[in-house]
Amino acid sequence: MKKLKKSTLAIVLISFGMSAQDTIMPLWPKAIPNQIKSEEKEKIEHADDGIIWISNVQEPTLEVYLPAQKSMTGQAVIIFPGGGYYGLAYDWEGIDIAKTLTARGVAGIVVKYRLPWSKSITGGKNVVPLQDAQRAIRLVRENAEEWNIASNKIGIMGFSAGGHLASTLGTHYNEKVYKRQDEADDLSARPDFMALIYPVITLGEPSTHTGSRASLIGEEPSADAVDYLSNEKHVDVDTPPTFLLHAMDDEAVPVENTIMFFEALRKHNVPATMHVYPTGGHGFSLALQDEKLKDWIHLLFDWIAHLD
Repeated sequence: MKKLKKSTLAIVLISFGMSAQDTIMPLWPKAIPNQIKSEEKEKIEHADDGIIWISNVQEPTLEVYLPAQKSMTGQAVIIFPGGGYYGLAYDWEGIDIAKTLTARGVAGIVVKYRLPWSKSITGGKNVVPLQDAQRAIRLVRENAEEWNIASNKIGIMGFSAGGHLASTLGTHYNEKVYKRQDEADDLSARPDFMALIYPVITLGEPSTHTGSRASLIGEEPSADAVDYLSNEKHVDVDTPPTFLLHAMDDEAVPVENTIMFFEALRKHNVPATMHVYPTGGHGFSLALQDEKLKDWIHLLFDWIAHLD
């Protein structure tokens, strides 16, 4: 794996019990915005289904997987795992995806982002995940040359609540939600493309995922708070090209989320591809055990390969 440049702060190499090597770097070189130190501890545990579940995120990071240099396409995808803004399905919708991308020559970069319900978050809970998302894409752009990534071929990908965060970044990338810390913050936070997989898009009734909404903006949010992060309302002509995937029988996040976002993209003439499967439910990730769904990732690879 190609090494990070020496100027990167506090790089550490760790493993969550998986065989693939990875490089992990902190998002914030100085104080983490909207956060205080507390006795709260980050938790890494295995759920009953074996998925590595991270909660109480205290130190947001990038986990970088790079393909072999000879197979690199120059493209990168920054990945936001889901978990209802309460936790992160870190391997299932993060590391597994990154490894799959690298096998096709695309850098896969997993973001361990902060969760707004954490006691260490002091304020602006609704924008804390967006702070981490903006910082993540700027750091990737800063390191693009070192990692053999084209700075204009950096996309994002999110699953479920991670899809909400990705669509938030794709529609709110120009907003100043934290104070500048270094030169990376002078770079654009606009993704070059987006892949939203069974995403939460709206925070409005009746189609929202109530758990994600409660975690992000509370049990009784104001109408303004709902509208601000109902991302179908913030699409414009500069929203990045988008790949959308959902199952019709998703009982956790209704397929209307994907349809609403597609319609908003179409209205503004933003290139978009939408795939809706009749079955599959929610949270299927790569769907390797589902004969009807398991090839969806190849549709994504084909779409990425033919982006302008």
